[in-house]
Amino acid sequence: MHTILVTGAAGFIGHKICEFLLEQDHEVVGIDNLSPYYDLKIKACRLKDLAPHNQFHFEKIDVEDEIRLSELFKKYSFKKVFHLAARGGVRNSIEHPKEYVSTNVQGTVNILEQCKKHGVQNFVLASTSSLYTGYEPPFREDLNVNMPSSPYAATKGAAELISHTYHHLYSINVAVLRYFTVYGPLSRPDMAQLRFLHRIANDQPIHINGDGTQSRDFTYVDDIAKGTILASDCTGYNKFNMGRGAEPIKINTMIDLIEKKLNKKAQRQYLEFNPADIFKTYATNDKANAILGWQPEVSFEVGLQRCVEDYIHRKKFMGGLTI
Repeated sequence: MHTILVTGAAGFIGHKICEFLLEQDHEVVGIDNLSPYYDLKIKACRLKDLAPHNQFHFEKIDVEDEIRLSELFKKYSFKKVFHLAARGGVRNSIEHPKEYVSTNVQGTVNILEQCKKHGVQNFVLASTSSLYTGYEPPFREDLNVNMPSSPYAATKGAAELISHTYHHLYSINVAVLRYFTVYGPLSRPDMAQLRFLHRIANDQPIHINGDGTQSRDFTYVDDIAKGTILASDCTGYNKFNMGRGAEPIKINTMIDLIEKKLNKKAQRQYLEFNPADIFKTYATNDKANAILGWQPEVSFEVGLQRCVEDYIHRKKFMGGLTI
């Protein structure tokens, strides 16, 4: 088994990747800066889930801290690096573009520099479907994604480019994964699935940017984590879409399903559509299926049911969060 680094280990997807790697009996080192971008009690809860594993080691390190990263890579001999640490959120990036450049671009360079210096051969980069602005779905990996509509998308695109440079110059195997609207229990509270669920459950109004007919290729977090781990064995430089790949779900449809599962009516407030958003996301997974043998397994209705059940199970905890 291998010693593996996961950056952003306290994050929504990073936590799930750690969980599956530990189940495969790997030694996993997780780092996270525990940024207060959203309620830190959620990150603490995820880390608590991982803590009982003897082969999990957590260190609070920021990917912008070159000295701490250097010490970490000297301490462990990593076989693979899963780079999930990033500032997320399209709208927040419009307000804080410099922070997104610092974390998502410079932080990626810092990790790649350590991979180069210490002979790490397999690097996995979490990217985003937000890069596909201006194209008609379904989206393919070979589209020219040079028209980002937000600083977030622009910085993730830059991270993809710099990772290709390190592959070209230093023969590091790179797998870039473009995630499509990942959802699941203990997700980020700024994401629609948890935010709407929380507000409907607590009789609070929900705000919808647009008329609710915009749609997303909602993809369950377990499917995403499994595909990400499969991609870590690829050689060369590869880009993979990771989306549910079925007909996208309209935002209004998601709200309807939450209402049905909670047996409560939502107080819907429709706002102006945000021009930084993509109206419809829809992945083609042909490449991931052909090369990785990956295909998402969890339907949206089943995944959403799991989210509702988990929310109800953690009702006291969830009620105390800032969402």
